Amino acid sequence: MAEPDRSDRDNDGSTAGDHGGEPLIVHSTPVPDPLDLLSQLPRPAAFSWVRHGAGLVGWGEALRLTLPLGDDRFTAAGKWLRAAFDGADVRDEVRRRGSGPVAFGAFTFDDHSAGSVLVVPRVILGRDGNGAAWRTTISRRGAAADPGDSDGDGAADPVPLRSPAGITWRDGSLPPAQWERAVAAAVGRITRGDLRKVVLARDLYATAEDAIDQRVLLGRLAARYPDCYTFACDGLLGATPELLISRAGREVRALVLAGTTPRGATSAEDERNAAALLASAKDNEEHAYAVTSMRESLAPLCAHLDTAARPELVRLPNLLHLGTPMRGKLSGDPSALELAAAVHPTAAVGGTPTAPAVELIRELEQMDRARYAGPVGWMDAGGDGEWCIALRCAQVDGNTVRLFAGGGIVAGSVPAAELAET
Repeated sequence: MAEPDRSDRDNDGSTAGDHGGEPLIVHSTPVPDPLDLLSQLPRPAAFSWVRHGAGLVGWGEALRLTLPLGDDRFTAAGKWLRAAFDGADVRDEVRRRGSGPVAFGAFTFDDHSAGSVLVVPRVILGRDGNGAAWRTTISRRGAAADPGDSDGDGAADPVPLRSPAGITWRDGSLPPAQWERAVAAAVGRITRGDLRKVVLARDLYATAEDAIDQRVLLGRLAARYPDCYTFACDGLLGATPELLISRAGREVRALVLAGTTPRGATSAEDERNAAALLASAKDNEEHAYAVTSMRESLAPLCAHLDTAARPELVRLPNLLHLGTPMRGKLSGDPSALELAAAVHPTAAVGGTPTAPAVELIRELEQMDRARYAGPVGWMDAGGDGEWCIALRCAQVDGNTVRLFAGGGIVAGSVPAAELAET
């Protein structure tokens, strides 16, 4: 897939892996509560991590690392980021999680795919939802000024919002009928005993008359799905309810989702759908694989890990999910990025067992997922941060958007129903 549009990248955005020889200069200060973080974004390209109005947004680029393919991409990213943060000249008047230098990241699902990225924005605006807000500016000593920054403080002159128009659609890697056949083939492999679950995804393309303003899409997603994490990094944006991992000091949290059904048109229908989902053997089987996968990956890193005994309903405006929250306390000091690497890919986006599921994904999907279903999120210099699974998302590239959706396939899956879910 083509690289995302870089037309509004700042002049001091570095090339892949280049720290530029100059340390970062970081300044975080308290600011009045902006109330709506997304409304503060001045440019069409954006960084976002917002839920219930709280979180982080950013713009511009002070540093960038684009990683090649390989199973060491998380380790390489962590070393690069630690070097950048350890060498930074930081003045943090806020001193809270998410202040000081912060990097946003998006990683490929498959280690056979290139394009994982970490970006340190030039400006980050944070809000904790309790009235506290802060602004962080990040630059490199001697770097060229941004021509869109009229007063030199990293506050680029705003570009007016523009909604996309003239949308046309086309199939992605597999037309619907072929994708149903891929699902049927997966069910056959599962029935034969090759594996127990595989997650199959499909893509779809939309093209607009002009370049897509990411802020418009982010605003719509945040308004419709406030319980989700509305994220954006390097053109990958979406709203996902699935928290892969959150670290705050030694406290760690995750929310495992698997098993889905539509909301009902009436309250009575909605409750029937909810009861059916909770009772569904197929959906509970799919969910159990995801929970086991997460627990087996995360438990060795924790002094203790609490997992809900049974899944609960996660209600979104359009869907119902089975969800299992997890909370634990770390036994060591792995960073949020290291934790994300340890638990990816979960059975919620890959399958069970992992290795044969990923091989079957490569065979049947006939597409490169790129950063779909990979970890996306942020991390600060203290190692705290949050990463979700990039679901319900799209990659924006100029005036084209590549959308993704998938579903967990088990022995009881019906191809037509799985297509309808996507």
